[in-house]
Amino acid sequence: MSSRTLPLLFINLGGEMLYILDQRLRAQNIPADKAKKVMNDIITTMFNKKFLEELFKPQELYSKKALRTVFDRLAHASIMRLNQASMDKLYDLMTMAFKYQVLLCPRAKDILLVSFNHMDAIKDFVKDTPSVLSQVDETYKQLIEMYTPLSSGEFQLIRQTLLIFFQDMHIRVSIFLKDKVQNSNGRFVLPISGPVPHGTHIPGLIRMFSCNGEEVKRLQFRNGGNYTGVLREGSFEMFGERVIKLGTNMYSVSRPVETHMSGTSKNSAQKKSVNTAPNPLAKEELNMLARLMGGMEVQKPGNADSGFRVNLFATDEEEEEALISRPDEFSYDVIKIQATKNQQANAELAKIMGDFTEEASEPCSSSANSKGDDLLAMMDGL
Repeated sequence: MSSRTLPLLFINLGGEMLYILDQRLRAQNIPADKAKKVMNDIITTMFNKKFLEELFKPQELYSKKALRTVFDRLAHASIMRLNQASMDKLYDLMTMAFKYQVLLCPRAKDILLVSFNHMDAIKDFVKDTPSVLSQVDETYKQLIEMYTPLSSGEFQLIRQTLLIFFQDMHIRVSIFLKDKVQNSNGRFVLPISGPVPHGTHIPGLIRMFSCNGEEVKRLQFRNGGNYTGVLREGSFEMFGERVIKLGTNMYSVSRPVETHMSGTSKNSAQKKSVNTAPNPLAKEELNMLARLMGGMEVQKPGNADSGFRVNLFATDEEEEEALISRPDEFSYDVIKIQATKNQQANAELAKIMGDFTEEASEPCSSSANSKGDDLLAMMDGL
């Protein structure tokens, strides 16, 4: 597992979230000033300096539940509100889109180009807001500094870590199904044609060498596909042509996007066993989550009239039906952390701490209690 995976996971999922929200804001004819405020507020929160400092620290990936909680908080960083079913659908679309991009990357290193495609789009969303633009530019620099020196092996480890994170997620997405890149069971169809990775040759030739390193024989074979060579490599700098199209906005052409659960009873049993297993990292994960939440500066609507709800379904009835029919194995049971200075917040956080303690199945030591007290004090200080 790579300790450098979390920033790439967060930025790419965040980019996909912004693509989807931008499309829905347009589809629901939300006034341009409100739509712009939503995008600016979310991006401002997403690239908050303190939040990114925590994000870029070397650390292992945490659970899907913890990551989902971060994005739930992020999606509500402005005047827009999402019901649970719409938030579920938003997260499903985000994760499946990035999973597809990771699977299709010709080289493991190209995950960084996918990240830059998302960053380029995010930068375009806030091009008229200099203060937010400077935050995005600073993140470019951090990405370049952290990831461009890495070897191919280190990028392969990052790719494997991402695929392990996504391996049990097989949610069907209408765009992928219509384009025939996803099967009815939710698994993706990998192409056997197209451009080969940069720096490699088109398959179809076997070369044999002598012990002196001299080529002595060539054999050709049919590769079974229609491959093309890559003429140039994408830019890993702040500016430049990325060449690879993975990570660009697939919602730029307006078409409805639906998600369908493809879980089975077997998956449900596996999910249940995972949920009930002892989790020795439970308290540490909650503390990490609190630090991330503490770095997020969430803006609240000035008055009730300024807020609005976005529905990722065609109708409210469809949204309600999706919530009722969602299988248990796809329910994230999002942790609710209210970073406010009141007793209700302390009680809620104490309850969460208790839930994690039970899940960990460990006796409470004095150090564990100390961690809980530190966490409550941290949230009080926000």
